[in-house]
Amino acid sequence: MRGPATVLLVDDNPADLDLTCEVFAQCEPCPSIVTAKNGEEAIALLRERSGSNASLPDLLVLDLNLPRKDGRQVLQEFKKDPALAHLPVVILTTSQAPSDVLQAYELGANCYVRKPATPAGFVAAIRTIADFWLGHAILPKKRDS
Repeated sequence: MRGPATVLLVDDNPADLDLTCEVFAQCEPCPSIVTAKNGEEAIALLRERSGSNASLPDLLVLDLNLPRKDGRQVLQEFKKDPALAHLPVVILTTSQAPSDVLQAYELGANCYVRKPATPAGFVAAIRTIADFWLGHAILPKKRDS
């Protein structure tokens, strides 16, 4: 990875959001974390950054069950936008419904992870996501506006 990444975390559960931020903060180099608590906020933030000098996130970690616009709607909307479609997306959700998994991939998700029920399992899942996506995967270069 070319220097610290920026990660957009979209989750309406404050405890999950806080724990995810804490785990990502332990990464080396520590990524910059941006958060959104609902789907509308996430889309607005992505559109604002794609139309300004602010850089887009390198990775989007998206819950499916969100207020206002759910994660499926967020994924569908921004994957249709050529300025945003290249962003890698990890779905991190409580749902393990086969229809949710299939739909997420059909809409352009790059990875689907079910939130573990235990705090230790949750931390391990986030560490795995961070290790792979920020440590091993080659992510698209940020586009300059």
